[in-house]
Amino acid sequence: MALRRTLARLLRAQPDAALPLRRRAHSVALVGAPLSRGQKRRGVDHGPATLRAAGLVERLAGLGCQVHDFGDLNFTQVPNDDLYNNLILYPRSVGLASQMLADAVSRAVAAGHRCVTLGGDHSLALGSVSGHARQCPHLGVIWVDAHADINTPLTTQSGSLHGQPLSFLLRELRDKVPQLPGFSWLKPCLSAADIVYIGLRDVDPAEYYILKNFDIQYFSMRDIDRLGIQKVMERTFEQLMGRRQRPIHLSFDIDAFDPSLAPATGTPVLGGLTYREGMYITEEIHNTGMLSAVDMVEVNPLLGASQEAVKATARLAVDVIATCFGQTREGAHIAFDELPTPSSPDESDSEEQVRI
Repeated sequence: MALRRTLARLLRAQPDAALPLRRRAHSVALVGAPLSRGQKRRGVDHGPATLRAAGLVERLAGLGCQVHDFGDLNFTQVPNDDLYNNLILYPRSVGLASQMLADAVSRAVAAGHRCVTLGGDHSLALGSVSGHARQCPHLGVIWVDAHADINTPLTTQSGSLHGQPLSFLLRELRDKVPQLPGFSWLKPCLSAADIVYIGLRDVDPAEYYILKNFDIQYFSMRDIDRLGIQKVMERTFEQLMGRRQRPIHLSFDIDAFDPSLAPATGTPVLGGLTYREGMYITEEIHNTGMLSAVDMVEVNPLLGASQEAVKATARLAVDVIATCFGQTREGAHIAFDELPTPSSPDESDSEEQVRI
């Protein structure tokens, strides 16, 4: 109840500029982003197909959404994509793919759709967030992940760009991030106050420094244990919408969940979200009426120990997306407007007499 009151107060205090977003809540664009060059493990490029095979389109349609599936983007691998600084993997390929995705997301949002980007690894957020920000420059980002993904090319130890997207997007880090080949199109579009993390439990030293030094709001799994998920969501909305309503971009890495629930992913970390906590996060984001774009990333069907593990991970990802668009644990129902009434007693009696 406390969270409902918080949301009601926040929404009452805001102007009507966000109402068009609510009216278009059931028009959903799906954009497949089979990007895998942001990390080192094979298979994550099959994520979009895996999510569709798990019934994503049918689930959204069953919720009353008008689903526009634009298929998968065709990412070309750049030849001779050498390491940057002898460390950063495939910068030109990731940069070009992210630029293509930014254009696709921007078009979808401009057309009035809620845009769902199906990954693919988390480096795709370079494109999805940038494209969203072209249409909604004041957006807020909720980043649900085991990892902070905010290393810079100069602090990363792995060289994988899926652990770095937010450093390129954050204005406060503009002078700390070198210009990578293939990234000349990309401009920072977020400030530190525009981001809230949920679910962190594997943060590198440089990332921890950035979170603390730039006062970025985050809720680790310890914070979730300490506060409870309801209080975490209250504080998330206070941070992002305490002063004004704004569109929300949800970037959801499936490894935010405990590996017992989502085993088919590349960088699992013990001690993650429960099913109930994950669903509560997305239920409450949906309830704001301000969700504008979603990323679902890092589902890798080649990393499940069995087909059942892959299917369980994909079903969980579909549940997350469906809950973003109105599925509830009370039941995934299309709006039911009126109960049927029986025919009049006289008519029933007459029919009965005829039957006899």
